[in-house]
Amino acid sequence: MNFHSAITSTILISFPCSAFAGEAASPSAYFGLLALGFLVLIQAIIILVLLKRRSSATNQVLESEGSQSNTRHQLYREIARHEATEELLRETQEYMQCMINSMPTVMIGITPDGYVTHWNHSAEKVSGLHAEEAMGSHINQAFPDLPVTNAVIAQTISSGIPYTRENIKEGSGSQTTFTNLTVYPLVSTDIHGAVVLAEDVTPRVRMENLLIQNEKMMGLGELAAGVAHEINNPLAAILNNVQNISRRSSLNFAANREVAESQGLELEQVVNYLEKREIPSFLESIRESGERAAQIVKNLLEFSRGNERDHRPNNLAVLIEQTLTLAQNTFELDTKFGTELPDFSTELDRKLPSVVCSAPEIQQVILNMLRNAAQAMRSEEYGPPLLPLITIRLYRHEENAVIEVEDNGPGMQDDVLKHVFEPFYTTKDVGKGTGLGLSVSYFIVKEHHQGAIEAESKPGKGTVFKIKLPLAKV
Repeated sequence: MNFHSAITSTILISFPCSAFAGEAASPSAYFGLLALGFLVLIQAIIILVLLKRRSSATNQVLESEGSQSNTRHQLYREIARHEATEELLRETQEYMQCMINSMPTVMIGITPDGYVTHWNHSAEKVSGLHAEEAMGSHINQAFPDLPVTNAVIAQTISSGIPYTRENIKEGSGSQTTFTNLTVYPLVSTDIHGAVVLAEDVTPRVRMENLLIQNEKMMGLGELAAGVAHEINNPLAAILNNVQNISRRSSLNFAANREVAESQGLELEQVVNYLEKREIPSFLESIRESGERAAQIVKNLLEFSRGNERDHRPNNLAVLIEQTLTLAQNTFELDTKFGTELPDFSTELDRKLPSVVCSAPEIQQVILNMLRNAAQAMRSEEYGPPLLPLITIRLYRHEENAVIEVEDNGPGMQDDVLKHVFEPFYTTKDVGKGTGLGLSVSYFIVKEHHQGAIEAESKPGKGTVFKIKLPLAKV
């Protein structure tokens, strides 16, 4: 039923049935009927107006509900975009923080007053301070080893120029470290502060020092060739003359007897005199030392040429004992020692496997260690009540044979110890040392035998030299 049918039905229902019965209507009845119709018409009009208003309100409600639905959809889209932006921002922050924490370099963010705002994992590792503890504290308190003052921070920020310091040294001896420090100003109109980077460059500095040492050794090789040639000629003359003296004082040559008789002497008496004065033993010591010097010169020439050396399995215990005998003879002939010759003590592992090495070179190294120890113990810094003692040890450590030469001398300061293997470095007076012995030993062990040599020393505590040589592989 439509809207107009509903109105018509309402009007028809409102009339009494007697109005259409065909009876004659009285005037009063007519007017009554007319009044009733008028009322019905008014009622219909009212109903029509109400229905129209209801229809309009319904449309407005529907339109309002549609508008609200669109608004909700727009709001949902904005919320979704906002959440996506927040997620992207969070992922970016996590990514940046992960990169900062993964850096091996210490990275610290600070305010213009020097208070910590960022503290990466490397800063935690080096300083031992967690980020939660470091945040908000002054950098000098959180990381006192870094020379970052308020003046440095202020100058860096005001000038906009990074502050840099290289190879900052900390510690001493084997605990020495080197750090490169850079303070970068933050360039922004809204943000003020700086970023501190501290990089551990200890391995690089050590490598640079090693390269410098190798360059010095290369120069030493060239020098050694020239020195060896210059020494060879007088050394050959000394050895030849020792041999000639021995021959001309021998009873086995007729020419010696003839010359003695021509001078009115008995050759036996001459020989007896020489023996009483220990001249033959002196000549033998000169010969042994001369041959040893000749071998060293030969080694220097081989060292300078870089030729293949005679490396073969050797029993280090036997080699050490032979070197000790030679050292004792050398010290006895050296008048600089006087009567205070050092005592020798040995602790040798005689069951140690053989070591493939050049025996003359290793003897030269050990002899240099012994001579260095003996010279240290006759210095002015050394005195009673200590008795000069040199201890030689041989033992196995992992896959290496270790030779230790320890003395109870005055020891060395750190600034001397770090230069001890450098060519021509010596603390002795002019004419009492060349500074080549330990540097040559370093090169022989490291370059010729792929071993290692190191020194440990403290003032008043003596010195220990350790020579590490790879054991022969079975």
